[in-house]
Amino acid sequence: MKIFNDILTGDEIISDSYNLKDIDGIVFEADCAMITEEAVNVDTGANASAEGGDDEALEDTAVKVNNIVHSFRLQSTQFDKKGYLGYLKGYLKAVKAALQERGTDADAISKFEKGAQKYVKEKLLPNFKDLEFYTGESMDPDGLIVLLNYREDGVTPYVIIWKDGLKETKV
Repeated sequence: MKIFNDILTGDEIISDSYNLKDIDGIVFEADCAMITEEAVNVDTGANASAEGGDDEALEDTAVKVNNIVHSFRLQSTQFDKKGYLGYLKGYLKAVKAALQERGTDADAISKFEKGAQKYVKEKLLPNFKDLEFYTGESMDPDGLIVLLNYREDGVTPYVIIWKDGLKETKV
């Protein structure tokens, strides 16, 4: 299995256990699912009725969570369009610097820059109002922001992750 980490923060972002679709060589998309996270039932061996405990007072409930957001401990954050574009400008510059440090050739970096600009202009900005934003577990404001949107059916969530913002780790 491969885990993909943010090249800037080291946060785990996604793994190849999800069906990663390469979009234009710029981003990965992966469909998510809403799963039920069961309530934790801890049996201490004590007799609650003898202890005077009230079972209902301690009742936990199951909650629905997004499997990718939950699995990688992504944290919700907020952006307006102007704030996101400001963040993205700095983020893409940091990714470019990281790619240069890795020794990535100039043609690949140029392709990344042009592809990112095209993707933002043609796909992100027209759908900006529909996006949800998530940071990695460290909540580092300079790290990768995972975008979440819904497919045309309005039910199926999917994440959008900058491909060049990831480094692969085999587990």
